[in-house]
Amino acid sequence: MPSNSPSPAGGPRDAADTPHGPTRPRDPSAAPRAATAHPAEPVPVSAPSPERADLIDPKPSPALRDQAPAASPEPTPRGYRAVFAVREFRAVFAAHLLSLLGVVVSELALTVLVYDLTGSPLLSALTFALGFLPYLVGGTLFAGVADRYPARRVLVTCDLICAGCVAVMVLPGTPIGGLLALRCLVASVSPVFTGTRTAALTDILGEGDLYVLGRSLLRIVSQSALLIGFGVGGVLLAALSARGAITITVGTFLCSAALLRFGTRDRPARTGGDRGGALLKESLAGARVVLADRRIRALMLLFWVPALFVVAPEALAAPYADEIGLGPAALGLLMCAMPVGHIAAELYAGAVLAPRIRSRIVLPVAAAGLLPLLLYGLRPGMVLTLVALALAGVGAAYIIGLDQWFVDAVPEELRGRAMTLLTAGLMTVQGIGMALAGLAAEFLPVHGVVAGSGVIGVVCTLLLVREVSGTARATAPADGGRTEVRDGADQHMTSG
Repeated sequence: MPSNSPSPAGGPRDAADTPHGPTRPRDPSAAPRAATAHPAEPVPVSAPSPERADLIDPKPSPALRDQAPAASPEPTPRGYRAVFAVREFRAVFAAHLLSLLGVVVSELALTVLVYDLTGSPLLSALTFALGFLPYLVGGTLFAGVADRYPARRVLVTCDLICAGCVAVMVLPGTPIGGLLALRCLVASVSPVFTGTRTAALTDILGEGDLYVLGRSLLRIVSQSALLIGFGVGGVLLAALSARGAITITVGTFLCSAALLRFGTRDRPARTGGDRGGALLKESLAGARVVLADRRIRALMLLFWVPALFVVAPEALAAPYADEIGLGPAALGLLMCAMPVGHIAAELYAGAVLAPRIRSRIVLPVAAAGLLPLLLYGLRPGMVLTLVALALAGVGAAYIIGLDQWFVDAVPEELRGRAMTLLTAGLMTVQGIGMALAGLAAEFLPVHGVVAGSGVIGVVCTLLLVREVSGTARATAPADGGRTEVRDGADQHMTSG
């Protein structure tokens, strides 16, 4: 199943406490949950390095137990290498790669299949659009699954459901309505899968920097898959029929399920195991609790709002290329520029910047991330447009620090539902942003629509930055001591 960002726009598409971290209260209404005392001034803490934690703490984090013993003469891996040193994460990473490839290829092949069967461009486009619409429904109504049942069981079941849906799509007798319904079902399962996996990463990697870097790697794979997956799908469609290409994706989902089943540990459910009661009621109640918390709500909106506006140039890439007289080859470059910028910035932030620096740049980078879109107001040519798109992709680097703030702010017993809701909202706002950009372009010049999206997005993001700063001050202890939720920028200093 895909991760939180299937759109090339990126940021908008993922445990044990550290040895000296205080215990998190179990009451979701308990105050305060700020990720930092103040986003711009994290509280300095001298955190033990991961390789020493096992010598200090009788209950080290799961990620540390999977690493080499502290007495080993081998140097302890740091940064992204430290994440790959965790065996369970390697299984999750491989499963993510396989299932994401399956999703991308099946989306492309199914769109071609529907067009071959109907000859209708509308139905073909609708098939692709249905990948966005059910996210809100699935992420809201079924979010309780992520906390109610053991994570491994949920992940394997979601992969098997997707494999079953795709297998039925391949059958020659499946009607068009059935193909669209199955497409909706796969899209409804996706936010539950992604939210459950993201919450499970805190069990596998802990809640500190390893978790942040693990999320970053999954996001990078998602961005890269959009550049590679459609190319692979095109090659498959050139060699096979649309149904033949879809059949291959059945295998990718089954392989993903096997990796998760045999490559990860079976952990109990976050809410104490299977229990009675209506799942729908539990899911909606969890969403209300998450959204009622001012800090969590502000952080969630900081994921969503920039994503709502940054998709405008992607949605309007084809009409903009036509507006300035560019050909199909140039259109491909326009579509690739933003994800390339995002991947480069995220790799740099994860591999080079220390966790404390990543925390400090969240708000300024989020505030400035949409400014490059204002260049569209000049109706730029090819080169300047590519620069603007790449810089907009770089602006998504704020997410790697925001991930730490969010996981620190959400109580453990609500984490699965919160992550599922975050994923569902992110996909939904991207779909809405694309639709609104297309609607506006019916009445206004394309370059003006993109520039206007940048202006409105910057204003809205600045208001959110102010709100996030306010929640940090509101939840800081009166005595200036540490918040009850740890500053993730000072934990697991593995990036070097």
